[in-house]
Amino acid sequence: MVGSTVDAMAHLFVLDLTYVAGLELVEQHLEEHRAYLAEHYADGTFLASGRKEPRTGGVILAQGNRAQIEALISTDPFVVHGAAVYAVTEFLPTMTGPAFEPLAEPVLQS
Repeated sequence: MVGSTVDAMAHLFVLDLTYVAGLELVEQHLEEHRAYLAEHYADGTFLASGRKEPRTGGVILAQGNRAQIEALISTDPFVVHGAAVYAVTEFLPTMTGPAFEPLAEPVLQS
C-alpha cells in the first residue's frame, strides 16, 4: 500500500483492542505502541485510530487482507507484552462518505 491513501482492492477492518492487563503495563509500552501505529500509518495500512472512552482499549480502522492484518496485530507491542488482545471485524463497505468512496463495494441491483 502506498502512503496514507485508500486501496480500492483492500478490505476494511475494525480492529477492536481491549486491555487485558492493568493500565500500568499499558503505559509501560505506550511509546512502542505509538511507534507501531506510526509505522502502519506510513505504509498505508491504518486509516484511523483512537482510544476507547472509558479507557479500556482502542479502535483502529485498517485496510488490507485478513492474513496481513492478523500477522500485523500479532506484532503490536501491547499484544507482545500481554497488555491487550484484538477482535478483528472485516467488512465490505457499501456506503461511504466522499473520503472512502474508492473502498465502497458496488451495490448489486436485484
